[in-house]
Amino acid sequence: MRLTTLILPGVITALASVTFAKTSVVGRDAGSPYTRFTSTKFNGTDLRYVTDSGICETTPNVTQYSGYVEVGKNMSMVILDSPVGVTRPRLTLKQWFWFFEARNSPETAPFTLWLNGGPGCSSMIGLFQENGPCQVNPDGETTRLNPYSWNNVSNMIYIDQPIGTGFSYGTDTVNSTEAAAPFVWKAFQVLFESQALAKYSSREFVLATESYGGHYGPDFVTYFDEQNAKIADGTLDAEPIVVRALLINDGWIDPIIQNVAYYTFAENAPGYGKLLPDEVLANILQALWGEGGCVEQERACYAAGNSSASDAVCLSADNYCSDYVLTPAIGNYDPYDLRQNSSALFPPEYYVNYLSIESVKERIGAETAYEECPNKPYLKIMNTGDDARTFLPDLSQLANSGLKILIWAGDTDIICNWVGVYAAVCAMEWYGNEKLNNTTLINMTLHETLIASVANVDNFTFARVFGAGHEIVSPLLLTGFCVTTDQTGLQPAFKPAAALEIFTQVIRGEQLHSV
Repeated sequence: MRLTTLILPGVITALASVTFAKTSVVGRDAGSPYTRFTSTKFNGTDLRYVTDSGICETTPNVTQYSGYVEVGKNMSMVILDSPVGVTRPRLTLKQWFWFFEARNSPETAPFTLWLNGGPGCSSMIGLFQENGPCQVNPDGETTRLNPYSWNNVSNMIYIDQPIGTGFSYGTDTVNSTEAAAPFVWKAFQVLFESQALAKYSSREFVLATESYGGHYGPDFVTYFDEQNAKIADGTLDAEPIVVRALLINDGWIDPIIQNVAYYTFAENAPGYGKLLPDEVLANILQALWGEGGCVEQERACYAAGNSSASDAVCLSADNYCSDYVLTPAIGNYDPYDLRQNSSALFPPEYYVNYLSIESVKERIGAETAYEECPNKPYLKIMNTGDDARTFLPDLSQLANSGLKILIWAGDTDIICNWVGVYAAVCAMEWYGNEKLNNTTLINMTLHETLIASVANVDNFTFARVFGAGHEIVSPLLLTGFCVTTDQTGLQPAFKPAAALEIFTQVIRGEQLHSV
């Protein structure tokens, strides 16, 4: 299941003491020099980046870096299906990143990683269509500053992962959520070792993600914690990366709960009413609960665990649920916003044209053609049945640890609708389960305008964001679509101002509240 703003699912058979390595500045041209850095801790791993390209973030005195973490350079790898000792050259894996300093108080602001979902979709979606410093104009050639950018309050970095996504390229070996985490962890080891980002390594580290981030988020934080434990006991020579907050919007967390919610939401989407006729709803209900149906197959997937033998079981479950539950539940709606039909394209794709301009690519240091949501990394993950696996236990453990967590969802999203997301968090096994289930969602306002209903339990918060779709954060565009009103009386676009306020409160460690 590709959980992006573009493509429907289909069937498929921070560091206080650092030893710096030598850096060198090499001129690409007079206007765009780039820096090379070689890690002293990870053999064959380099960093290559451009400083202050002048692209996107044009706020005076705000630093930006863009480029590649190069993993595997001049190394070899064992061929797993060949006799022992047989090796071949390893192709360099180049993972794209784009960093923007905070516009305000960068020396004390937190450090936030943004990841889009997919799986296999570029985080440039988030940068240009959601919470980054700029938006691309309709001409596809110029940009304007985003007043609601999250780098108003945090240092921000966007990473294209896995390899093959966006501007990242090389030999992709990632075939699951769990296989993706080490690459991102290693990228930060090198980034924080470098002179460019070392000063940010001691900041509060925040992971924000969406959609398939319901898998990525819990797993990546868990992996980072596991690496920190190894560092603490002396079995790993690396720098700890302690995640202080996790935000997941419209996340694909637990497939069984979310598939059941497709029926619930279609029968009566709160605030919007019934979405589908009775006969379609009856078919979905049968596909969910009938013998050999979606729920039964998903339960078999959960029971099979994560062994390679489970791949076929989970893939079969995922395909069945997609065909007979998700697809009819969407009908002719835009899966990412029920107020639109399936032919809609909002937010528009101006930024993709912008990133195809050779002069733009040269200035930011991009070395390959941009691919927003390419099939290869997507299929590599989907073919192991990763989409059908639950990451609710991981999320439960993180909540139980006291990690600051926000799970939020736009109430017009269908594909990861808020009813399912809310049901998933209410099913978490953690010390706050009973209190969360007994807590009434209360209204949150921004300057006397209703923006969300929220439930706070200690460091955990759930929020339903009114009048927002799958991409909660996408900026309002001056189109006819954005000047009408929906059934809630709110302006029916995505909610960048609300999202910025919510993000700000979370990274400050606050419970969500009206302002």
